[in-house]
Amino acid sequence: MEPLKLARELGKAIQECPEYQALHNAKVANDNDAELNDLIGQFNLKRMEVENLMNNKDADQAETQQKNEQLRDLYEKIMANQNMQTFNRASDAMNKLMNYINNILVASVNGDDPETCDIEPQGCSGSCSSCGGCH
Repeated sequence: MEPLKLARELGKAIQECPEYQALHNAKVANDNDAELNDLIGQFNLKRMEVENLMNNKDADQAETQQKNEQLRDLYEKIMANQNMQTFNRASDAMNKLMNYINNILVASVNGDDPETCDIEPQGCSGSCSSCGGCH
């Protein structure tokens, strides 16, 4: 079977796996969460305000600091939202799976046996010198 056809089959298999299903369901829940979407909208507007203030060399420092604090508060509210937390966990699991798959493919391209190369990605060590790329 040619590699592109196999890649499409792999794509179908990935869409059937629990990690993908959890991520898809979490995306739908986020899309349907009016409170979360309102917070994200407020966050984006506040971020633009902060960027405009930071680009203005005559901006009042106190106002800039206040807007930054408001931005942080909105971010904390977004991250405290249960649907966002579920989405982040699902996204992390999906990224881990995709990194694992990618590591197997890269090892195979480098000549390792695809049946035995089992290179499960490790967490970020903080050292970019040993990194295969950010997730």
